[in-house]
Amino acid sequence: MGDSRSALVSGLANQIGATPLSSAEIDAILELAATAAHGTGDRTSAPLASFLAGIAAANAENREQAISEINRQAAELTASSASWRADARLNMEVLVLQHIACEPPGVFEDVLVQRGANIRRVELDEGDALPASLDGFGAVIVMGGPMSAVDEAEHPWLAPEKALLREALSGGVPVWGVCLGVQLLASALGAHVGPGPAPEVGVLPVHPTPAGLADPVFGPCDWPLTALQWHGDTFDLPTGAVVLASSPAYEHQAIRIGELGYGLQFHIEVDAGLADEWSRVPAYVASAERVLGRGGADRLLSDVRESERSMLIQARELFGRWLDLCALRR
Repeated sequence: MGDSRSALVSGLANQIGATPLSSAEIDAILELAATAAHGTGDRTSAPLASFLAGIAAANAENREQAISEINRQAAELTASSASWRADARLNMEVLVLQHIACEPPGVFEDVLVQRGANIRRVELDEGDALPASLDGFGAVIVMGGPMSAVDEAEHPWLAPEKALLREALSGGVPVWGVCLGVQLLASALGAHVGPGPAPEVGVLPVHPTPAGLADPVFGPCDWPLTALQWHGDTFDLPTGAVVLASSPAYEHQAIRIGELGYGLQFHIEVDAGLADEWSRVPAYVASAERVLGRGGADRLLSDVRESERSMLIQARELFGRWLDLCALRR
């Protein structure tokens, strides 16, 4: 990498969020992204390339051209990085926060195990204690559950959990929140969380925003995503957060907070076995039948089986790209 390119990269922090990059700067970043993807074979090259191309797209005057470029590079990155990603060991401890036994991280956990992460699971609804601090944790995964993010009177552990998430976000610890998890992130940052107009239940499409297409984690997805929706609450956008994906029913389907805080309202990590367990949770069955009618949970389970393979493939790739960025941070 030439000195001029190094200087350009080192100055990006001052450019992002300020004036748009010039055409020459955008071209240089895209060239650097291509070099990183194919020039060295280093294990950090693919996520670096995706990150750089995302910056270029986010700052481009010609957004359509830049987004087209990042998607083209993403397809190449998928092929070029597949061989090293499976072997890219994380060697870090990951805190997993659960709120019901049948909502573990699913295929996200499979990826963590395959990449050598050490998982510390805290099942809050079972009375497990939160860690006193996040020292030593490389990332936090916060999952779903049948309660509301604001049910602190019924579930007193929600308040200290949100305090811990606030500490993670303010301290730059990578966070990945799913369903209730993203609502907890929003609530932790002072945004309103509460019932939406109607429950969103079904295997339904999720569409990218322009920011989502430019994002290094979400941009390379095969859009629209097919996702399992099973929620009634929604959340206002926290200050500083960016919307990455939306659905016709709910605008806030995926968000990014800071550099490595990500939240998903939907599920793509769930296989048919987990979905079957959900179909026996009374609160989940009730919401499904309110939207889909009698026997709605059974029909939903059938839809999950039909879409299971595509959802899990996307989940592995999406989560893997986030882990790539987490690894660069270390």
